[in-house]
Amino acid sequence: MVFINLLNFINNTYLFSKKRICSLYLSSNLYNRKITSTIINSLEYSPNPNLLNSLIKYDKKKTNIENYSLNKIWDNKDLNEKDYKNLNSFFWLFSLDLRSSKKDTQNIISQWIDKNHRYDSRSWEVDIVAKRIIAWTSNTRLTFEDSGSDYKNKFNGIIKKQINHLINEIERSEWVDDKMIGCAAIILTGLSYKDKDGYLRIGLSLLRKLVKFSFDNDGFPKSRSIRQLCFYLKYFILIREWFKESQSEIPDFINENIYYLGQAYAFTWKNNKIDLLFNGNNETNNIDFDHYLKKLGYNFKNQNNELGGYAALNSKKTSLIMDVGSSPDRKFSSNYQAGALSFEIISNGKKLICNSGYFQNHHHQLNKVSKSSAVHSSLILDDRSSCKLNKTKNESSKISHGLKILKKDIVFEKNYWKINAAHDGYLKQYGVIHEREIEFYPEQMKFIGHDKIISKNGLKNLKFDIRFHLEPNIKIMKTQDNRSILIDLDGEGWKFKSHNNNMNIDNGLYFGRKDSFLDNQNIVISGMTNDENQTIKWEITKL
Repeated sequence: MVFINLLNFINNTYLFSKKRICSLYLSSNLYNRKITSTIINSLEYSPNPNLLNSLIKYDKKKTNIENYSLNKIWDNKDLNEKDYKNLNSFFWLFSLDLRSSKKDTQNIISQWIDKNHRYDSRSWEVDIVAKRIIAWTSNTRLTFEDSGSDYKNKFNGIIKKQINHLINEIERSEWVDDKMIGCAAIILTGLSYKDKDGYLRIGLSLLRKLVKFSFDNDGFPKSRSIRQLCFYLKYFILIREWFKESQSEIPDFINENIYYLGQAYAFTWKNNKIDLLFNGNNETNNIDFDHYLKKLGYNFKNQNNELGGYAALNSKKTSLIMDVGSSPDRKFSSNYQAGALSFEIISNGKKLICNSGYFQNHHHQLNKVSKSSAVHSSLILDDRSSCKLNKTKNESSKISHGLKILKKDIVFEKNYWKINAAHDGYLKQYGVIHEREIEFYPEQMKFIGHDKIISKNGLKNLKFDIRFHLEPNIKIMKTQDNRSILIDLDGEGWKFKSHNNNMNIDNGLYFGRKDSFLDNQNIVISGMTNDENQTIKWEITKL
């Protein structure tokens, strides 16, 4: 133990020293000269700002630049981290009225350049730099047009300087999402300054590396994150539209990745028009994004029953979705939730059974809670999650001990559905395999579940819980004989029962809305393991 602690101390000391040396270098005159461009090309292409509609939430009421305190905008040193990033990313430019003063807008940018023309650890982070370049370049009607030659040279020079910094630092960025935004900014600069052999080539090369690193063979993110899937799709489409609008040839790999991401988007969203709460996803309501896709001529379809480690069986009115995938590698697990074999049921566009969602802010204690197996509709053994996740300082927790799917069987017929899978998440510590089978009989509108606790070596006195989470607005009550639980799904009646098992209604938390929580309820089947394999049967039937 002493030896392990010593190794951790040495490793942490090395990482701290490395970061310190890197910080000193980035702030040095040598680095400043390295990223300062000696050749200043002129801006030739500026994208339509409406192409970013899928990424930016616009205020319906546009703001006039004159409403800002122009002389004090960069003097506020008391901003919290979120407001500071929003201010310095310049994405607020998209909410400005185009009748705003170009002179005032350009004056604000000029002030920013004067104060931030050298690397600064806060205002030159990879994601902030990338967003700032995209915002400035996409709003040239305010940021560039009708300006003097001195300002244009200043503007073009700082764009190139920041891009050179991005190219230098992007591969060291810890967050894959930031790398995606950085690649987009580098590619846009290559298109805008017609630098095909420089920035454009580098940006596309970095994007290819990102795809190879982050996507599986089916084009699904290795993180298994549905939220990240949508994020990637939005940026790939944005990049493709920049190529198209600038009358540049669209690389084949851009089209290929949009195809695969679009297939996954149809699988996880379009087939149900409802957000699936697995592995870091929240309620996002992609209706606006669907309109955006339709306007640009994209139409994705997917009738497969399995993709990305998820099984999804759908009819016109009913859907059964289950997490049947192994946990991702540690490096892709920042937003992974330990919900192996958890499931959701959708009836007539409403969630009958759901998972509880995700609290994304990893600095908050609820982030850890929302990653546990207990907030999923799955089996929990000995109050432990199916995966072990460890948190390091200032970072999101990541997997230290993952799980593998050991078997999987999916049947989808007109009058019979079945999803069967098993995982080894409890095998190492308890010698237990959890196997779940859910059957659906469409003619009877009945779901029958079997949760099996399988042990070859015998097992005694371990507590188990099987939770079935419900959305906050759903009403439930026990029947007088305590043998069933009635569920009121917005006027649609269902009955839950599990013979010879202890059933209760428990209170919980719902994290479906980003970084917030609501009270909800869940049905719990509880019991103790014994020295024999156990099968817990339950049913959900429409009344």
